[in-house]
Amino acid sequence: MFNIFGFYKFKRINNLNKLKFLLYPILLDHKIRGTLILSTEGINGTISGKKNDIIFIKKQIKKIISFRKFDSENNSKSKFNPFHRAKIKIKSEVVPMGIRVSSFKKTRNHITPQKWNNLIKKKETKLIDVRKPFEYNVGTFKNSINPNIENFRDFPKFLKKFNKNDNIAMFCTGGIRCEKASIFLKKKGFKNVYQLNGGIINYLNTIYKKNSLWKGECYVFDNRISLKHKLKQGTYSMCSGCRKPVSQKERKSLKYVEGISCPKCHDHITHEQKSRFAMRQKQILLAKKSGKRHIFQKEF
Repeated sequence: MFNIFGFYKFKRINNLNKLKFLLYPILLDHKIRGTLILSTEGINGTISGKKNDIIFIKKQIKKIISFRKFDSENNSKSKFNPFHRAKIKIKSEVVPMGIRVSSFKKTRNHITPQKWNNLIKKKETKLIDVRKPFEYNVGTFKNSINPNIENFRDFPKFLKKFNKNDNIAMFCTGGIRCEKASIFLKKKGFKNVYQLNGGIINYLNTIYKKNSLWKGECYVFDNRISLKHKLKQGTYSMCSGCRKPVSQKERKSLKYVEGISCPKCHDHITHEQKSRFAMRQKQILLAKKSGKRHIFQKEF
């Protein structure tokens, strides 16, 4: 069983290359996979490994960057390792929005899953799904607004349509995109801005399905693809052609060819691409038959 740990911390960080140099060997030594994003405004990441190794890495990150507590953290488990390798990326922002965070203080506007339902049931609440359209299509909260934005940098433009006195409740997978959006709105003078503490992952792990206002599954950026309540493995797979999640219904379509295409991309990818994807799928099947593992092979 593998432990998956998602987190973020807003904190002024200097010497990013030195930090990467320090952290990467530790990840390798403890067989940790996943991605860490380093920025001068903080750190964001989702990693996987054995329980004791994850505990050790958490302590090392806090020690090396010099802080006592993550701003947000989520824990889940998987029967397989959902990442292929360890990566550390240096970015200008922990999540790209075109807004730098110079200081951060967690406010009371972070709503716990237990209180979230009451907030979003109110008629005056504008419930905004901060994620991308394909994530929204996998699952979302009842009556949520889909901004229909592919690039998070365009999100500030979408928010301009709201009034400064509106009650705005936002949610995303783990909370960090909402954090940046909240900072933007507060700087613009919005007074009633709320976000789901710990994101959808925390909500699904906390709230029983019978009491939940969540509809569908939650897309995650790893080989688990999607999660259900109590963070159980979802039913979606990943299209090797367009790298978008594929539902059980879509897999029954004639346009779905494993390793090549799905109904979303079948009519848009070229014959050359389909031929290349078919060759890759053949290599995966041959590797599987010989007991070896191809780099693009699913781990579940």
